[in-house]
Amino acid sequence: MTRKLLLFVMLTSTLAFTACDKDGGINFFTLDQDIEFGQQMDATIVAPESEFTILSETQYPASYDHINRIMNAVLASDDLKYRDRFPWQVRIIHNDEVLNAFAAPGGYLYFYTGLIKYLDNEAQLAGVMAHEIAHADKRHSTETMTKMYGFSTLLQIILGQNPSALEQILSELALGATNLKFSRNHEYEADEFAVRYLYDTDYNPLGVAGFFEKLMNEGQQVKTPEFLSTHPDPGNRVEAINKVWVSLGSKQGSDFADRYQQFKSTLP
Repeated sequence: MTRKLLLFVMLTSTLAFTACDKDGGINFFTLDQDIEFGQQMDATIVAPESEFTILSETQYPASYDHINRIMNAVLASDDLKYRDRFPWQVRIIHNDEVLNAFAAPGGYLYFYTGLIKYLDNEAQLAGVMAHEIAHADKRHSTETMTKMYGFSTLLQIILGQNPSALEQILSELALGATNLKFSRNHEYEADEFAVRYLYDTDYNPLGVAGFFEKLMNEGQQVKTPEFLSTHPDPGNRVEAINKVWVSLGSKQGSDFADRYQQFKSTLP
């Protein structure tokens, strides 16, 4: 059986049983295809001709020690469904002008130096990290792509037959283009589970809300990052985050501000 036919059989045979999630969304991807698509997107991002400037882990080992430590702390939460299934890796994009972070399917995470330098403490970054991890763990990207592009186009991308579509999706996911923005339910779910993940760590779980509060306090001085510029309103999200935190027992945690300054000092 050819690879194309085998993959088609895999997709169609599982569709009837797995395509609809608990919220009624549709996702044509299997878990293996989430990972494969994430690998393809990552290869495009790190390619020499890519528009993204990725910090070398070899040249900036201290920076990656810090961000990997934060990621691994969040991934230790028992609330992750695919903690041991996805490869989970994080890359730092060197661009101080961009306040952004995003997640590709399968647990591939990307953080701009502009965002890292903008935040005040490690709990805030852990909150953003947890939010992006939740998007990957809840498979929001491939669910959104399924809705926007459909089965045929996504099958072509997985088979490497439509590179232009892959580049378009990559650009929209990374730069926050309108038609790949997550739904209101996706954002609320990612916020909720970000609090749940941080609740299992030493971090202040309200670090998730701390970033929104920083944005609101600065008002028009700072443009809202693309990955947070969609609905719902940041104020509503802070309220919802606090409700989740209270429902879990209002556990306190640490912000690790001094350690975060050490992290920022390792960046170019």
